[in-house]
Amino acid sequence: MEGGIIHGGGADESAFRECFSLTWKNPYVLRLAFSAGIGGLLFGYDTGVISGALLYIRDDFKSVDRQTWLQEMIVSMAVAGAIIGAAIGGWANDKFGRRSAILMADFLFLIGAIVMAAAPNPSLLVVGRVFVGLGVGMASMTAPLYISEASPAKIRGALVSTNGFLITGGQFLSYLINLAFTDVTGTWRWMLGIAGIPALLQFILMFTLPESPRWLYRKGREEEAKAILRRIYSAENVEQEIRALKESVETEILEEGSSEKINMIKLCKTKTVRRGLIAGVGLQVFQQFVGINTVMYYSPTIVQLAGFASNRTALLLSLVTSGLNAFGSIISIYFIDRNGRKKLLIISLFGVIISLGLLTGVFHEATTHAPAISLLETQKFKNITCQEYSSAINTNAWDCITCLKASSSSCGFCSSPNGKEHPGACWVSNDTVKDLCHNENRLWYTRGCPSNFGWFALLGLGLYIIFFSPGMGTVPWIVNSEIYPLRFRGICGGIAATANWISNLIVAQSFLSLTEAIGTSWTFLIFGVISVIGLLFVVVCVPETKGMPMEEIEKMLEGRSLEFKFWKKRSQLVEKQNQSA
Repeated sequence: MEGGIIHGGGADESAFRECFSLTWKNPYVLRLAFSAGIGGLLFGYDTGVISGALLYIRDDFKSVDRQTWLQEMIVSMAVAGAIIGAAIGGWANDKFGRRSAILMADFLFLIGAIVMAAAPNPSLLVVGRVFVGLGVGMASMTAPLYISEASPAKIRGALVSTNGFLITGGQFLSYLINLAFTDVTGTWRWMLGIAGIPALLQFILMFTLPESPRWLYRKGREEEAKAILRRIYSAENVEQEIRALKESVETEILEEGSSEKINMIKLCKTKTVRRGLIAGVGLQVFQQFVGINTVMYYSPTIVQLAGFASNRTALLLSLVTSGLNAFGSIISIYFIDRNGRKKLLIISLFGVIISLGLLTGVFHEATTHAPAISLLETQKFKNITCQEYSSAINTNAWDCITCLKASSSSCGFCSSPNGKEHPGACWVSNDTVKDLCHNENRLWYTRGCPSNFGWFALLGLGLYIIFFSPGMGTVPWIVNSEIYPLRFRGICGGIAATANWISNLIVAQSFLSLTEAIGTSWTFLIFGVISVIGLLFVVVCVPETKGMPMEEIEKMLEGRSLEFKFWKKRSQLVEKQNQSA
C-alpha cells in the first residue's frame, strides 16, 4: 500500500527531500496545505499579538493597568472562545465538512478583528476577543485535519507541520506588527484589527478549493472524492488509496450498522477511539501545562520581569523568542517524517525540562538580589513617596520586589542615578512620576526589577522555545489529525482541541496571579515538574504513527497495549502485515 511503513534508514533520510519532490511535481497538494494553513497563521497571530498590544491597552485603559485579573481576562477570553469554537468545530467538521468549518472560522476572525479595533472600552474589547477565540478554536483543529486528509501518507507529517510553521509564523508576524505600530496613533487598535486581512484572504481562497476527499467518501459522494484523490496521488498509487479508503468505510458501516450515529457512549466503547483519545487528549493537555502560552501571551511581560523596563525593548527582545519559535517549526517539517513523532516529543520534553530549570534558577537569583530601597532617594521629592513605604515600620528590609508588591497603593521603582543595581526610590506609580524619573535619566520599573540576570532569562526563554517548537509545539496537532478512525475523526479532533483550549485557559488565566502569589521562580518550577510527568506520559501512552497510512493506524491501535516499549513491538507487527499484504 502506498505510504506504508518506510523501511530502512535511507528512506527516512530522504523523507524531507521526497516531500519537496512530490509537492514540486504536484503543486496542487502544496496549494491545499498552505491555503488551509492560513487558519494556522490567524491562530498564531491572534494568540501572539495580544502580548504586545496588552502593554498599550494598559496605557489607554487605567482600569486594565491597575487590575491583573482584567489583563488576564483580555488575554484569556480568546481562549474561552476557542474552547467553544473547538467543540462546535468538531461537530461542524463531521456535519458540514472541513472546508465549510474553515469558512465559518474566517467569518468569526473577521468580525472579531473589527470589534476589537473599534472597542471604546475594555468590555467590548473582551467581546471582540471572544469572537476571535471562536475562530481560533475552529481553525486550530480543522486546518491540520483538512491538510492531513488531503496529503499522501509519506509526506503527511511534513505537510501538517506547515500548519504548525504558519502558527509560529503568525506569532512572529504579530511581534513585527507590534513593533511597526509602536509609534502610531491607536497603536493596539492597529495591532488587533489587522488580523482581518488574512481572514478575508483565506475566505476567498477556500472557495476555490475542494472539500476533504475522505469526508466526501464517508458521506457517499464517492465520485467527487475519487476525482480529488486522483489530483493528490500519482496514477500508480491512487487506486490503492481509493481501495483502502473504501475498505475502511465499509468495515466501519458493517461493524456499526450505521454510518451516521455517533455519541459519547460509542466513542468510549470503541477500543481504537478510546486509546487514540488517551494519547491525543493527553498530548494536547501537556502541550499547554508545560507553559508554552505563558511565553507566547506574556513574553514581553516576562522580559520586563527579568529587568528590562522599556515596552519597546520588551517587544524587540520578545521578537527573538518568536523568531526561534518559527525556526523550530521548520526543524519539525524536516524531522517529523524522518525521525518520527515520538522521538521528537521525547527530545523536546527533555529540552523543555532543562530550560525551565534554568528559568527557575535565574528568576530565583533575580528575586534574591533585587536592589534595595534608599530612604534618601525615596524622600527626594515630596508627596510622591509610596504610601505603604511611608507607613512601614522597618523600611531597611524593603527592596524593589517589596515596593512593586505594595498592596495598599500602586508603587513603582525608580533606579539609582549611579546604576540600576544600586538602591533606588519607591514612588507612587503614575505617568507624572514616571516622566519625573525618566527626566533624571533613570529607569522606571513597575512589573519587574533591575537585574544582572536578565540576559540569562532570555537565554532560558530561547532554549525553551527551540526545544518546545519542533516537538511539543507541532506533534500534538499532527498526531490528533491522523490517530482517529475516519468516522470519528472530526468529533475526536474537536474533543482533543477543546481539551487543549481548556488547559490553555487555565494557564493563561492563572499565570500572572501565580507570579504575584508565589513568584516567577516557583511558577516555572511547577511547569518543570509537569513537564517531567508529560515525558513519562509520552514514553508510555503515545504510539508512533510515522509513515503509516491513516487506515493502517486504526489497526495498530486495535492491538496496542500499555506495556513499556509497546510501540516498537506493534510497529514490527504492522510492518510484517504490510510485507505480507
